[in-house]
Amino acid sequence: MKQSEIKFTITLDEKKVPQNIEWSASDANKQSTSKAVMIALWDTDERNTLRIDLWTKDMMVDEMKQFYHQNLLSMADSFERATGEVEAAKAMRHFAQEFGERLKLVMKNGFYPPGINK
Repeated sequence: MKQSEIKFTITLDEKKVPQNIEWSASDANKQSTSKAVMIALWDTDERNTLRIDLWTKDMMVDEMKQFYHQNLLSMADSFERATGEVEAAKAMRHFAQEFGERLKLVMKNGFYPPGINK
């Protein structure tokens, strides 16, 4: 059986605030840095979700808003693939659209304003 490993190395400052987040994936032979990471794990015994949310002090508020917006859209896509629940996934995308509009990340027609990258 093949195994794959994803490794996160978090450097903390003296106040235990993440200063640097590095990650690598054995399958991709890639090592990179990031300003934020969200990890959700399903605990089978407890039937509950465990979460790890970390971000560095360098993560700007505008980047965090975009990070959350894109995560909402990604979760809708993953949910649809995992469950086949098309209508529920549409509802999640609708919420993500409203969230993006509220944060001025997207306009009502769904297009990104100038200067904002997908």
